Amino acid sequence: MKMPFINHLHCFCNIVRQESMYKNFFITSFLSRATHLRTFLTVSKSNSITQVKRSLAKKKLLNSRLQLWSHKACSNLAFVPKHGPCPDELLEKLQDFINEATRIFVLTGAGISTESGIPDYRSEGVGLYATSEKRPVQFKDFVNKAAVRQSYWARNYVGWPKFSSFKPNITHVTLADWEKQGKVCHIVTQNVDALHQKAGSVKVTELHGSAHMVHCMHCSYRIRRAELQPLLTSLNPHLVHLSSQQIRPDGDVELSMDAVAKFVVPPCPDCGGILKPYVVFFGDNVPRSRVEAVKEELRRCDALLALGTSLQVYSAYRFILLAAELGVPMAAVNIGATRGDALLRVRVPARCGHVLPLLHLARDARTAA
Repeated sequence: MKMPFINHLHCFCNIVRQESMYKNFFITSFLSRATHLRTFLTVSKSNSITQVKRSLAKKKLLNSRLQLWSHKACSNLAFVPKHGPCPDELLEKLQDFINEATRIFVLTGAGISTESGIPDYRSEGVGLYATSEKRPVQFKDFVNKAAVRQSYWARNYVGWPKFSSFKPNITHVTLADWEKQGKVCHIVTQNVDALHQKAGSVKVTELHGSAHMVHCMHCSYRIRRAELQPLLTSLNPHLVHLSSQQIRPDGDVELSMDAVAKFVVPPCPDCGGILKPYVVFFGDNVPRSRVEAVKEELRRCDALLALGTSLQVYSAYRFILLAAELGVPMAAVNIGATRGDALLRVRVPARCGHVLPLLHLARDARTAA
């Protein structure tokens, strides 16, 4: 007899293990109760149907606890768009997809970081495009206009303390755990927040770069963004007192024109050139060498899982097209429709932080070569 609620117990145990990286949520007593419940259900697999039915009430309790833990694992859900519950039939299809795969190529987007409190651009009703007339800086403007660079760095300076403090959520932690177990062979993220690395993932390509690094556009000079902050402070003491809770997707904030006009932008200390965050701005291109390296990683995998991305940006969508060409099966978890829906085996229209902990891996997963 098939017992899908056993999967929920695997999920609960995964969440408990992952939550230890964050906080202890009054779980000690419930852990003991869940352990007995899991044992009971395992034994029930060989018992009568009547005994199995008696466990359904406990399953309901476990599901409610599971939702609580999943929410607690996220620091902020304010930027997650409205969505319905996760359909059981789609969840089962996704579990089958995970079971069949041995080397998963994971493609992540801003939708997974919204659960850490970082807004995105396109989410319905809560993304930047829906809530503001402001638009991200364009590469050409940053390069050609000193005023644009001054505005960008002033807003980035004030926003940096908050942006750099964001923590990975249950999705990042789950993927890091899957990598350790050998299920995930590579993660390609469109995000620049470094939350995958903070969660412990190692095999990560930051497709659009990292906001945690700064480089010179004219020479090989590089500096960690955190190390640049004291220099910016020394040059702009008038902004030390400013802070903002309203962060934008790129880690910057809104500032008055007066605050921006007084901001001093340092040049490269080696050549006097333009300092730029090590990210791919809108209107710029992902380096070809990075794209080719990602394609090679995809060719070594036997499944592609897209998480928290609408795939509207071609820099990511190209890998969906390549996977289709290679015959690699694909699935996605994203609240809204994606550009690649017609090519997917299944898309679960739910929050990643709720869905991923519901999935479990075979116990004999091995570390990928």
